[in-house]
Amino acid sequence: MGLNSFLKAFLPKDKIFFSLFEQIGVNLQGMSKAFVEALNDPNYDSRRAALIKLEDWEHKNDNLSHKVFVELGQNFITPFDREDIHYLATALDDVADFMYAAGNKIVTYDVTEPNDYMKKMAEIVQLSVEQLAIAVDNLRDMKNIRAITECCVKVNSYENEADDVYTASITDLFSSNLPAVEIIKLKDVYQDLEFITDKCEDATNIIESIIVKYA
Repeated sequence: MGLNSFLKAFLPKDKIFFSLFEQIGVNLQGMSKAFVEALNDPNYDSRRAALIKLEDWEHKNDNLSHKVFVELGQNFITPFDREDIHYLATALDDVADFMYAAGNKIVTYDVTEPNDYMKKMAEIVQLSVEQLAIAVDNLRDMKNIRAITECCVKVNSYENEADDVYTASITDLFSSNLPAVEIIKLKDVYQDLEFITDKCEDATNIIESIIVKYA
C-alpha cells in the first residue's frame, strides 16, 4: 500500500456513513408507504403485485447495509463507535426484513382481504419509520438533540400503540370461528407486523445511546 493510500484510510469518512444511513432512511420510508398503499388497494391482483415488489425495497436496503459494513472494514476513523454503526445498520435492516416478511406472508398465505388490524399496524409502521428517518437525518451534526429525542419518544409511543392493536387482534382472532389453519396464518402476519415496530424501537434505542456518548 502506497503512503497516500495508507493516509487516506485514516481520513474521516463521516459523510459516507451519514449519507448511507440517510439513504436507508429514505428507502424505509418509501417501503413503508408502498406497504400501506398495497394493503389499502381494493384490487386483489394489484395489491398482490405491490406486496411482491416489497422485495425490491428490501434488496435495496440490503445493498445499502452492505455498503455500510464495507466502509467499516475499509476506514479506521468513523463518526462514532464502530459497534454502534454496525448495530444501527443491522437494526435498520431488520425493519426492512420484517416489513418484507409480513408482506410476503400475506401473499403466501393468500390473505384475500387485509383486515383493519393489518391496515392499522401498517399505518403505525409508516409513522414509526418516518420518525426514525428524521432521527437518522439529525445524526449528521447532532445539533438538534431535542429533535432526535422527540423522534425516539414518538417511536416508543407508536410501538406501545402497535402492542395494543396486536393484543386486540389476537383477542379477536381467538374468539372467532375461523378454521385453525386460518387462525395460525393471521396470527403469524400480526406477529410480524408488530415485530416491525419493535425493530424501529431497537433502532431508536441505539440512536439514543449514540447521542448520550457524543452529544
